[in-house]
Amino acid sequence: MRFLLIIPTVFILVTTVFVLMRATGDPITASLGGRLTPAQLAERIAAAGYDRPILVQYWDYLTDVFSGDFGTTISDNRPVTEVLAQHGGATLELTLYAVLIAVVLGMPLGAVSAYFRDRAPDAVLRVLAILAYATPVFFAGLLLKLVFAVGLGWFPVAGRASTDAQIEMRFSGGTTGIYLIDAALTGQWWVVQDVLTHAVLPATALGLLTAGVFLRLVRTNMIGTLGTEYVDAARSRGVSEWRLVGAHAARPALIPVITVAGMQVAMLLVGAVLTETTFEWRGLGFQLAQYLTVRDFVAVQGIVVLMAVIVAVTNFVVDIVAALIDPRVRY
Repeated sequence: MRFLLIIPTVFILVTTVFVLMRATGDPITASLGGRLTPAQLAERIAAAGYDRPILVQYWDYLTDVFSGDFGTTISDNRPVTEVLAQHGGATLELTLYAVLIAVVLGMPLGAVSAYFRDRAPDAVLRVLAILAYATPVFFAGLLLKLVFAVGLGWFPVAGRASTDAQIEMRFSGGTTGIYLIDAALTGQWWVVQDVLTHAVLPATALGLLTAGVFLRLVRTNMIGTLGTEYVDAARSRGVSEWRLVGAHAARPALIPVITVAGMQVAMLLVGAVLTETTFEWRGLGFQLAQYLTVRDFVAVQGIVVLMAVIVAVTNFVVDIVAALIDPRVRY
């Protein structure tokens, strides 16, 4: 039954996107209004069907979206599905890197913070969590670029891979859109290293936000589980502190974290727009910013709807995982 809720959720999101996009007028006028004569503009509007009643446009829009047709971009005359397929892999790759950064940093440090509750390590980690959560993604990205790319020269300033690596992947037949997989298919270690080096800074900038959230959640929940009777009983039996924290207290504390992780996907996708623009990481976020600049609302609608569907499906998967971890959870 939980799966069926995805349908009304997506329907509401699609409707919201349609209404918000139409609130400023038709996409043709918004995108090309200053570059066409009134007669040409009227002709383009009529050809695209934007002079019809709004309810008729809405019905056609729903029919097309649910049949997989997101329309054609106004600025470059490309099918929106082609844009999604070409650049979706880049955003997926960056999001997975960011989640990895968030998990590797946030969860262990949250456990450490809980174990050293109200002591110096806890105070330092709590301050760092607040900074990570409060720092805007674009500012974190610019700061990382300034220090580690421009200042120290450890990492590339922008892009997903160097020109040589992209040529190698192209001639090796890598076409998945996920550069790490394409680099691995080349069989060249230097290509894989080049791709990972380009991903470090953008993934860190995007992952720090979620890492701060995970750290605080894990800390709060593990403080509760460390004070339970079964943990005290395990300690009295001589169980090591490492095993006590890692095995007995960690699993119950992860359930709320997994639940919140679904909501963090939406934040990561929003943050991807700023991160991809900052690092010229040419994914859906980067393309969304470009289409917003030229006011190509057809492309914007398609990208936003896809992101909405991803968030809805991810929340469903997270609910399933939470139920598998904790049998008390039922949907």
